[in-house]
Amino acid sequence: MKAIWNGQIIAESDQTIVVEGNHYFPPQSVRTEFFIPSSTHTTCPWKGIASYYTLDVENSQNKDAAWYYMEPKEAAQQIKNYIAFWKGVKITE
Repeated sequence: MKAIWNGQIIAESDQTIVVEGNHYFPPQSVRTEFFIPSSTHTTCPWKGIASYYTLDVENSQNKDAAWYYMEPKEAAQQIKNYIAFWKGVKITE
C-alpha cells in the first residue's frame, strides 16, 4: 500500500493494518521528512488518545492529516505507533 499526498509517496508498506476502514502504516514505512509533529490530540473511546502530524510536501502543508496512537488501549495494541491518513491523502496499492 502507498499513501500519496501532493504528488509524493509519503508512506509505503505491504504490512499495513486495516482498522475501521483505515490503513495504518508501520512507523518505519513513512518518509519522516514530510511529517511535522502537531500539538493536536483527540480521543477514541476504544483506541485511546490519538496524536497527529501535519504533512509538509513541496511547500504545502496538510494540517493534522496523519494520526497515530502512542499508548493505545488494550483493544488497539496492534496499531501502536502505526500511522493512518485522511484529509485528501490517497491510499492505493
